[in-house]
Amino acid sequence: MIIRKLFKFENAHIVRHCSTRRCSRNIHGHSYKVEIKLSSNFLDNGQMVYDFGLMKGTIKDFIDSFDHAITLWEGDSLEYREFAKKFSERWIELPVNPSAEQFSRLFFLGIDKILSQTQFQNGEREVKLHSVIVHETDTGYAECFREDAYNFQGMGELPLERVKFSPQIRREWKNPDWWEQLLRGEPFINPRLV
Repeated sequence: MIIRKLFKFENAHIVRHCSTRRCSRNIHGHSYKVEIKLSSNFLDNGQMVYDFGLMKGTIKDFIDSFDHAITLWEGDSLEYREFAKKFSERWIELPVNPSAEQFSRLFFLGIDKILSQTQFQNGEREVKLHSVIVHETDTGYAECFREDAYNFQGMGELPLERVKFSPQIRREWKNPDWWEQLLRGEPFINPRLV
């Protein structure tokens, strides 16, 4: 069975080296929609694949980090990156160009790691990330599956340890240490929701 949770955020970026001049040479924004699809052949104690409320913790913080932020590519000019950081409290710097395709891979890798490090508390079994869809516009999206996320040879490496979040974004997280916890491979404990 597959379940789906939808998240939304507003974000600005430049996608360097793409074919469209407006996209590759100008800061512009999108109203993103992100669909997280989880799958399992088992139901938990509440007869659910995974309680949607549990996605309001670390997974929501991860995606919400991009809301009202500017996403930068570490391969862009230092002058531009420093300028953007100087005039924006909320920024993220990625080791890849911030295209919808790379956003979907980034969210897949991060959420897959979150789930793999989660200690379930309500009988959840074999919950897997099926896919991540990132809608950049109403008419265009990128969908990432496991084979895409981990295809470092064909789609480029995306090392999570090189993703940088601004101090303001980190202050807004429910758990300000979750990113380092994730990178160190430490467990996350799903709470019993009240």
